[in-house]
Amino acid sequence: QVQLVESGGGSVQAGGSLRLSCAASGYSHNYMGWFRLAPGKEREEVAAIETRGTSTYYADSVKGRFTISQDKSKNTVYLQMNSLKPEDTAIYYCAAGYFWGPALDPTNYKYWGQGTQVTVSS
Repeated sequence: QVQLVESGGGSVQAGGSLRLSCAASGYSHNYMGWFRLAPGKEREEVAAIETRGTSTYYADSVKGRFTISQDKSKNTVYLQMNSLKPEDTAIYYCAAGYFWGPALDPTNYKYWGQGTQVTVSS
C-alpha cells in the first residue's frame, strides 16, 4: 500500500525553525513536494524536488528561507524551514507523484500525506 508519513510539525515563535519529514513507501515517483493550506486561503505550493535527480523548486514566498532535500536511501524528503513568519502558519502536506510537467502544480500529485500543523506566533 502507498503511505506518506509526515512528522516534524509544531509551534514555534517567529524567526524560529522547524524541519518536516516525509517518508514515502509503496509508490514509484519522480517528484515529491510540500504544499500548505492556511485558514481562509487556497492550497499553496511550497517546494518540490525531483527525487530521481537533484532539481528543486520553490514558491517565491519561501525562497531563501526553506530548503527541500532528500535522503534517497530512506525514500524520505525534508523541508527545513528557517526564519519562520506568522504567515507560514498552515497545515503542511507531503505529496508524491509521477508525471512530466510543472513540479509545483498540486494536480500532478496523486498521493498525499495526512498533513502536519505548523503554527508560527509573533
